Amino acid sequence: MATRIIDADGAIVAPGFIDPHTHYDAQICWDGAVTPSSWHGVTSVVMGNCGVGIAPCRPESREIAMRDLVNVEAIPYGVLEEGITWDWETFPEYITAAANRAPTLNLAFLAPLTPFRHYVMGQESLERAATPAETRRIKVLLGEAMDAGAFGFSSTILNQHLGFEGRPLACRNASRDELKAYSNVLKERGKGAIEIALTRQIGVLEDEQCELLDFLLAESGRPVTFIALFDRDDIPEAVRDTLRRAAPMIEKGARPQTSPLPLTREINLRSPFSFAAFPSWKRVFADTSKEAQLAVYQDRAFRDQFREELKSPLTFGNWERITLHEARSQNLKSLEGLSVAEIARSLGQDGVDAFLDTAIADDLACEFTMASFNTRVDRMAELLNDPNILIGLGDGGAHVDMLCDSGYPTYLLGTWVREREVLSLEEAIRRLTSDPADLFGITDRGRLHPGLAADIVVFDPATVGSTNRGERRYDLPGGGKRMVMPSHGVEYTIVNGEVIYASGQLVGSGSGHVLRS
Repeated sequence: MATRIIDADGAIVAPGFIDPHTHYDAQICWDGAVTPSSWHGVTSVVMGNCGVGIAPCRPESREIAMRDLVNVEAIPYGVLEEGITWDWETFPEYITAAANRAPTLNLAFLAPLTPFRHYVMGQESLERAATPAETRRIKVLLGEAMDAGAFGFSSTILNQHLGFEGRPLACRNASRDELKAYSNVLKERGKGAIEIALTRQIGVLEDEQCELLDFLLAESGRPVTFIALFDRDDIPEAVRDTLRRAAPMIEKGARPQTSPLPLTREINLRSPFSFAAFPSWKRVFADTSKEAQLAVYQDRAFRDQFREELKSPLTFGNWERITLHEARSQNLKSLEGLSVAEIARSLGQDGVDAFLDTAIADDLACEFTMASFNTRVDRMAELLNDPNILIGLGDGGAHVDMLCDSGYPTYLLGTWVREREVLSLEEAIRRLTSDPADLFGITDRGRLHPGLAADIVVFDPATVGSTNRGERRYDLPGGGKRMVMPSHGVEYTIVNGEVIYASGQLVGSGSGHVLRS
């Protein structure tokens, strides 16, 4: 029998939203409500994306795992060092530890390939492919993860995914023989999905990546979702070309993934993830002390190499898009709000020198904003109306000091449904609920039906929404800074029948479950 009745007159009562792409793997150690996702009607999150994570992990390898998260997901090392509880070693133990904390939201896990390779191969996983014997051991561990409830595995081939000491993330070294064996784990069990960061240049899918996508589909017999599908106005036909190339694989079960948000991020040159794809910047990730970074930024050879790399048509190359948002030094305050291109013109410099000299003058404390992708309304309308595209890419828990996109569900409902009328309310809700649930095989969520879990969001369709600009808070372990995106119009978030969020406040905890495949 119900113990409480909620008056939802005039509101929309929908299944709780499922976020298919998060990096809350560390944050669940100190924040069971996985904020800010829970503020936006999200009741279940899928973690372990992009091949990076913290389980399995031997005690002597914890620093490497944390440095991977620093470089790939731009989570400050001090936050991880203080916040991760390390009450596990194996992946099944990690899932059990998560359940023992009685989370507020439901947690679903992918098995990220990097820590599995490192667990078996040690630091050699950062340098080479696995031997047949090592591959068999890694396959066994992945099988154990799937049997413990993982919903598949994840990997990446992105150039910007640099891990410990600025070296390629370990899963980037996996051979085709390895990927065949790991994909077969899913085929043998008839369940799960693969997530892979596939487009080396954001929004551009090349023939080599199409072939890899086809290979993963064939060897797993399961769905594959790949990132990142962002519209680029500097390469106007990139998205259409990518979808054309991917069409044969989409017919076989591939799902490109995009965000309904314009991609706007804060850039701080202490955490320069935005430039990790440039070979010249590998030196910055090899030693992340401020002294070492300052030395690189001042080096003329580094600057010249960066200039050459910017000449490629597939890089951003537009300093008008990068704006000085905030400077600590009073001497630089007059430049706030100006683009790097404007600063360069005022100083008689090019963009590279103006950008780096400004940061150096502020002892790397200043913050820039960069607006880059998903800015054209007409092209975004095309993407969002394509039912083959998975809506997600919230990246919750990652890049915490530069952006927050995890509020995308309310942005979709407020901006694209109510204001721009690009999607119907019913279709938007389906894309946020049953669509991701079906992809990963989460069978008891994503719908309101007798016998299914009572994960529910109640929202006001007239006010629901969020802005794509977050606000700063200093509530991470050790007082670390993060960007969060508040929500509007979410009246209740209900997890397994318990109200956990109401009237803009967290009001409950402990009702979430660890979901198992």
